[in-house]
Amino acid sequence: MPKNLVIVESPAKAKTIQDYLGHDWLVKSSYGHVRDLPSKHMSVDIEHDFEPEYEISNDKKKVVAELNKSIKPDTLVWLASDDDREGEAIAWHLAEVLKLSGPKLKRIVFHEITKPAILSAVDSPRGIDKKLVDAQQARRVLDRLVGYELSPLLWRKVRPGLSAGRVQSVAVRLIVEREREIGKFKAERNFKLSAQFATKDKKELTAQYDGTPDRAEAERLLKLAASDKFQVKAIDKTEGLRNPAPPFTTSSLQQEANRRLGFSVKQTMILAQKLYEAGAITYMRTDSLALSGQATAMAKSYIEKAYGADYHQFRTYSTKTKGAQQAHEAIRPTRPERETAGADAGQTKLYKLIRGRFLASQMKPVRLSRTKLSIAGQKIEFTANGEIIIFDGWLRAYPKSSLKDEILPDITAGDRLKLTGAQAQETLTRPPSRYSEAALVKALEDMGIGRPSTYAPTISTIIEREYVVKDAAPSQEVELTRLELDGQAVTETLETKTIGGESRKLMPTDTALVVTDFLVKHFPEVIDYDFTANVETEFDDIADGKRQWNAMIKEFYKDFTKLVKSAQSVTRKEASQARQLGNDPKTKAPILARYGRYGPMLQRGDGDQEDEKPDFAPLPPGATLDSVTLKQALTMFELPRTLGEVDGEPIKANIGRYGPYVQVGTTFASVPKEEDIFQINLSRAKQLIKQRRDSKAKQLIQHFDDGIEVKRGRYGPYVTDGKINAKVPKHTDPAKLTLEQVQQLLKKKAQA
Repeated sequence: MPKNLVIVESPAKAKTIQDYLGHDWLVKSSYGHVRDLPSKHMSVDIEHDFEPEYEISNDKKKVVAELNKSIKPDTLVWLASDDDREGEAIAWHLAEVLKLSGPKLKRIVFHEITKPAILSAVDSPRGIDKKLVDAQQARRVLDRLVGYELSPLLWRKVRPGLSAGRVQSVAVRLIVEREREIGKFKAERNFKLSAQFATKDKKELTAQYDGTPDRAEAERLLKLAASDKFQVKAIDKTEGLRNPAPPFTTSSLQQEANRRLGFSVKQTMILAQKLYEAGAITYMRTDSLALSGQATAMAKSYIEKAYGADYHQFRTYSTKTKGAQQAHEAIRPTRPERETAGADAGQTKLYKLIRGRFLASQMKPVRLSRTKLSIAGQKIEFTANGEIIIFDGWLRAYPKSSLKDEILPDITAGDRLKLTGAQAQETLTRPPSRYSEAALVKALEDMGIGRPSTYAPTISTIIEREYVVKDAAPSQEVELTRLELDGQAVTETLETKTIGGESRKLMPTDTALVVTDFLVKHFPEVIDYDFTANVETEFDDIADGKRQWNAMIKEFYKDFTKLVKSAQSVTRKEASQARQLGNDPKTKAPILARYGRYGPMLQRGDGDQEDEKPDFAPLPPGATLDSVTLKQALTMFELPRTLGEVDGEPIKANIGRYGPYVQVGTTFASVPKEEDIFQINLSRAKQLIKQRRDSKAKQLIQHFDDGIEVKRGRYGPYVTDGKINAKVPKHTDPAKLTLEQVQQLLKKKAQA
């Protein structure tokens, strides 16, 4: 039996490391944390210094048993979880659960999974750093307190099933405030002028007017240009340098992979984790820009061999992020000469991105020759700009589409130019862009909120819990004027253009609007940007041994509980953020847009009188609580529309919780998104109902009394009584099931 047991977090990492160590070593995986705070209880002892009450997870009991079985009296245990606070906490939990201490326990860390790095780590073990454990424990306890105190409050005051979190709620607030900023934005119209000139060699040259005039001024300037004489007034040539970006940190990798490759933050981290575990890149959770001497030496050797000595330039980068873990390196390939890596296309693309950025960071700048031409008449002046790459430098390793030659014709000062055309294109000022995942990560990082390991789970959480949707932002068609010079006259044409429609943007749901308003009003300190950033600094102080974690939590909780107590008196009506849109012209009842138990809705009548029962209607498709108008709301109260009859029963068109539908009796058929529920006629409704009934008939295998049925489902045949669904066992013919057998399957499922 091997006398050395190495415990890492993942089986992929274990396999790679096992290959580097001899027969005296056994490498096993803990599969992440082996214990945590139980999810069903707060599990923090507030009366005793906020001591956490950990337990071994049910799915990890077998893992712990197997690890214990591998530890003999003479076994030396090496805890090799990641070198960050989370990894240190995993090591500490393992030591506690496996009862490891003293000379039997070694803690080792490494930033890349290569044989030299593993052997070097074994040569320099250390103990568990309790300060790092305390910092992680403080984060875990604080987040548990916030979540377990705020979430039940949201259930009672807003809607069951909602959740709140210290970082997630701040991230949602950023997205909500950006959306409202966009909603308030008023676009301004102006014009951009451009002109075309012919040189004496009949080469064409396009130049721009410096300014954004209004319609009248644009037309005046075009007429001035028509009667003017132009020549090259001045030529200004300069040489510029474009330096490479530093190697990747976690957040900059997430941003660049999102921009260049279209990867989500979560996807990037999954791919990077696999590359790290395979030994292709260094540790991928880091906020450090540092590179080891070995790394820069490897880069120098490769660059000089692949591109030539003229391309290499030794560079160092300093990390400006507060609280950055300087012991780490930036993300880089473990062997720069390895041009490709990864088990699938996604990993390969990400590896090439990481490798290219690393090599570029150790290369000479791109040299550019920039030319600016001033083209002057007696009444108006234009400018043309050109740029030529005279030395490609780091672009050899890390091409960038925005850097390319823009060549101007060969020309000298004083040359006369012939005006061949001029235009003025109307433009609209743009509102602030909605956040992409990359932009949100950058905003959080710039504000000091969260740390590298928190961005991916935070974004995943707010999307999964339906506070945010990631989709194409709405677009709209606008008419823009184009003015064009035609001889001495100016002609006008109207062009229809689509604006907006940005892809993969983060947009808040109505749930996010209501919850954010509630939290900002009643818990301003908790989701304050500065407060959230300062909490991260306090975690850093705990990690540096400058502060006790229990004292930090106690100070926070003292004020937090006062806010929770105060918010208990808020009524559900107040929390729903009801907005009065106006009054119904017929009934004079107020029309409200508000958040109800099942989400956003419209209400007619305030329900304050005992004998008054309000009417309810859904929001129009595409509208939000902030944007819905009285006119739209009144239309929704016309639903359901009765279109006619089918087999003596009325057929209705309506909008429900899951979208527009038509209904006959107990048959409901969804209306496709592209169809307007107010334009659906009887013929189309009958067609949809027939399609639905035909589909249900194909699904039905058997029907028993009491509504029990055997059906074909997406994942195979199943039985149902309308409430409980149970799979039909494999190798069982669903058409031959008896009522007794079906009842047994349902009973077994109910007891599971």
